[in-house]
Amino acid sequence: MDRIRDLPGVFAFVVLFVVVFLRAGGTYLLGRAAMRAGHATRWRGKLSGPRMARARQLSSRFGVFAVPLSFLTIGVQTAANFSAGLTRMPARRYVPALLVGCVIWAAIYAGLFTLLLDLSER
Repeated sequence: MDRIRDLPGVFAFVVLFVVVFLRAGGTYLLGRAAMRAGHATRWRGKLSGPRMARARQLSSRFGVFAVPLSFLTIGVQTAANFSAGLTRMPARRYVPALLVGCVIWAAIYAGLFTLLLDLSER
């Protein structure tokens, strides 16, 4: 993190954006893989039942807001991205939401690094 803090603001933003994009996107893919793997087990009935259908519907509709908003929190980000994958949120909805969230997260952290660097130089 010290190396990122020493980068100029734009470069720090780009590095942080790429890191969070890969991490959150990977978490989404893990959720999708978990759902696929779960269908091969005794959980198949629960994963394709009415509750999961409702969860998929809610994720598709409101996950578009939940995913980027989760980047403003601590500890919810992973759960939001994993559940988006687990409920099979369509990629055409997930990726734009992910991009917005990554911009938010990278801007916050790049700004914090810049602020901390400025404070440490005083």
